[in-house]
Amino acid sequence: MFTIEHGFEATSITLIDDTVGALLEDVCIKSYEDRIVIEQWDAARDRMHKITLSMNQARDLAAALDLPEGVYQRAEP
Repeated sequence: MFTIEHGFEATSITLIDDTVGALLEDVCIKSYEDRIVIEQWDAARDRMHKITLSMNQARDLAAALDLPEGVYQRAEP
């Protein structure tokens, strides 16, 4: 399950682990004009983990999700 919220500075997507069994903390993805920030709360360490991707890295990640193992370079449009 997920939610999408559009704000002034960013669009936020929250991924909710609603599977049966041990649930993981929600993952929040914030899309800004120039970067993507991925956050997840770590209850064991009582802190938020944050990963920041450039828009180029985000496009590479999106492309990589549908490709087999290998080394690739995206062609610029």
